[in-house]
Amino acid sequence: MKNLSPLATRCGGLLLTVSLALCACHRTPPVEAAAATGAATSNAAAASPAVDPQATALIGMLREQLARQRKIIVLLDDPAQSTEQAANSVGQQLFHEGLEQREAVSKRFDALLSSAGPGRFDTLSTVLDEVESAPDLFDADRLAFRETLRDLHERVGQDSALPAVKLHKRIGEDLEALDEIERNYNDELTRIFSRFDRTRAIPLKREKWADYVAHLRTIYDRDRILRDYGVIQPYPMSMKDSDREIFGTDLPAKTVVLTFDDGPHREYTDEIVAILQRYDVPGAFFEVGRNLGKLDADGKTELAPLSKVSRNLMEAGYAVGNHSLTHVQLSKQTGDALKHQVLDTDALLRAVDDKRAPLFRFPYGARNAEGLQVLGAAGLKSIMWNIDSLDWADPVPESIVQRVLDQVNHQQRGIILFHDIHDRAVKALPQILDRLIADGYQFAGWNGREFTVPRARNRAASTATVTTGYEKSWAIVIGIDDYAHWPRLEYAANDAQAVAETLTGAFKFPSSQVIVLKNGQATRNNILAAFHDRLADGRAQKNDRVFVFFAGHGATRKLASGRDLGYIIPADAQPDELATDAIPMTEIQNIAESLEAKHVLFVMDACYSGLGLTRGGPSSSAYLRENARRIARQMLTAGGADQQVADSGPSGHSVFTWVLLQALSGKGDLNGDGLITGTELAAYVAPAVSAVSAQTPAFGSLPGSQGGEFVFQVPEGEEFLTADTTQLSAEAIALNDRVDASRPAAATEPGQPSPAPVKVNDLQGGTASLVLPTAVKQSDRQLAQRANDRGLQLYREKRYDEAAAQFTEALKLRPDFALAANNLGFVYYRQGQYAQAARWLENTLKIDPSRAVAYLNLGDAYAKAGDPVRARKAYTTYLALQPDGDASAHVRSQLEQL
Repeated sequence: MKNLSPLATRCGGLLLTVSLALCACHRTPPVEAAAATGAATSNAAAASPAVDPQATALIGMLREQLARQRKIIVLLDDPAQSTEQAANSVGQQLFHEGLEQREAVSKRFDALLSSAGPGRFDTLSTVLDEVESAPDLFDADRLAFRETLRDLHERVGQDSALPAVKLHKRIGEDLEALDEIERNYNDELTRIFSRFDRTRAIPLKREKWADYVAHLRTIYDRDRILRDYGVIQPYPMSMKDSDREIFGTDLPAKTVVLTFDDGPHREYTDEIVAILQRYDVPGAFFEVGRNLGKLDADGKTELAPLSKVSRNLMEAGYAVGNHSLTHVQLSKQTGDALKHQVLDTDALLRAVDDKRAPLFRFPYGARNAEGLQVLGAAGLKSIMWNIDSLDWADPVPESIVQRVLDQVNHQQRGIILFHDIHDRAVKALPQILDRLIADGYQFAGWNGREFTVPRARNRAASTATVTTGYEKSWAIVIGIDDYAHWPRLEYAANDAQAVAETLTGAFKFPSSQVIVLKNGQATRNNILAAFHDRLADGRAQKNDRVFVFFAGHGATRKLASGRDLGYIIPADAQPDELATDAIPMTEIQNIAESLEAKHVLFVMDACYSGLGLTRGGPSSSAYLRENARRIARQMLTAGGADQQVADSGPSGHSVFTWVLLQALSGKGDLNGDGLITGTELAAYVAPAVSAVSAQTPAFGSLPGSQGGEFVFQVPEGEEFLTADTTQLSAEAIALNDRVDASRPAAATEPGQPSPAPVKVNDLQGGTASLVLPTAVKQSDRQLAQRANDRGLQLYREKRYDEAAAQFTEALKLRPDFALAANNLGFVYYRQGQYAQAARWLENTLKIDPSRAVAYLNLGDAYAKAGDPVRARKAYTTYLALQPDGDASAHVRSQLEQL
């Protein structure tokens, strides 16, 4: 969106006003009385002919919420920060009062929706009218209502009545509008609010049966059968998603966590602590609630003498977590009994000390989905283990020592389970610590959010992961077809335009910070001015990134010394005046070194050689972890001096730029972590272009580089597939197939932990082996999104079975993923399997009943399946939600034919 002048756009019911100066909203000044009391309704609401008391009460509560938000901003938006400590203290009080207010609003919503009264949706519509269009509200004011709208969105989504579906859709659009508002005010909000800151079993041998099953599996696929009938079995409780549970296998190599269950004990707990202190290592203790005390009928806590042991643990800085009330097998508990086991112990721990850790360990490791839901609602996290000392059963300390060490040596990391209610654990622990320390193991403790090695906090820079945490993103994009004195090119300007649109679209580079020079605009003076006038003198700062793309002629001149010097050719250059009219690569190198930006990446769709002295950056994982502070100056070129750019790729692009765009769409994420580094981009593009053309792209680091990596974050695909979804042309699919066929398997499967090194030409005419970055760990939600994104790519290439497999994977990881469910259904539709398509589209609407596009697809599926009654119902609902939608003419035509 160009911020050249005030621009009003409607997103949902919210009217957004965007201006060049984001903090100057174009609204009527706020009503002073409303701001002061927080209870007055807007003029529009007050003037309504029929007053709805429930709506009035809710609006008043929202106004109180807004008043607190405004006060916080006033408190904290103080450039001088003269009363920072007091402002933070009062601001936090206001913040927590706001949380209580939001809970009160949520209870009113619950009461209203559960009443099933005919006017409940009118009441909520009146409230939304206030949020969307009250004339005294600024755009930034509306951010105070976002969490409340999210709560309401979830609650309304549980009602399948058509008015509820419409309301759900409206709230969803409002939330999208609020996201846009937040993006507009990102810098201001960040500045203000950033201050709140192995068991074994012997398998029975049944060879004949196993042979039979193996044969059946060559005919049928279990997942496919389930999928065909509208079912995908989700994975068992995640071993990966750190938002739900923590497992020892997720720790870094050579790292362990010491945990102690079933206490506190009047003697052994203190002895364990003395040992930990002697070795200066952290530990975590999981307490049984009945050891701490009890709750009376009114929920009041009465602490027992042993609670003092737990208090001492917390005061000494150890993590003290919840191990249930009576140590029963919670996988067999449900309802209130299950909640009491968790919540009563949490109340007791809080009564001991508010420093209790929000950690829970299931007795015996026996847990179920309901138990995890209870933990989630209580703000607790399940902590499992992968190394069991068996000290509860083994009476011999030496045996315990050997068992633990054998398991640690085998797994190389882990959470170790001990119990501080046995003297044998006390005797075994020092021997275990001696051996682990001698072997170079580190000991992680709970830091409030995760288990980390405490001393690593002093080396924060060395543990930073590859990051896209840039302050600003800049780009200079140049494409020249119409040369004054050089042969005309066909696709360069189109290549530049496509790259610019990818940067401003998928990667959200601000359009005001993307400089595009095409054809006659790309003179020597204009190109150099783009660097010197737009990026120099502090405009591009040290935490920024700069992406440079050039599509046009390149040339090479041999110097008197015999060394080659490469040039890029501006639109006005004379062929026999390279020294004065063209831009030598030495000047590009000087520009790169002069820029203050942390990471700079040059992508040159031109062929030449002679880039001068270059220096490759280190590629080990240690340097990648330091990416947040290491400078990067990287360059990827299309080919050498004796080569020509293959200006004959699909969709009016050169082969090089087509492959580049495919890489940026997600294919360049070779390790599947959601990030594309400069090295990954080169490792995908260079071999691919070489495989399908006579070009040999080159990649390397320029002088001044310190081993950093330019990083793109792969955009998350949010497209619900429909009949209007664009697919690639036959030419593009054929080229992509050739590229995929040329790539080694290990480098084409996202999610591989250690993709094989890739050999490419370097910038000096030799070869280099690119070691790809170690993948950043991802949650199940992120992995599901990656699978859906790959499914979208495969659908566009008409690889339907593979796309269905990816959407299935997404739903295994995240069963409530409406986007993946719709897309799986549409793949079935595209294959003519209409019954299966309808099942998955129905599933989509169970997850998200207001998704209009799913009703459209469902109507089409039922129409093709010969079920006019259900088709009519789906089409009618679509029109109720989107009467003027893009597909409304198609739907009305279908209804006339049914």
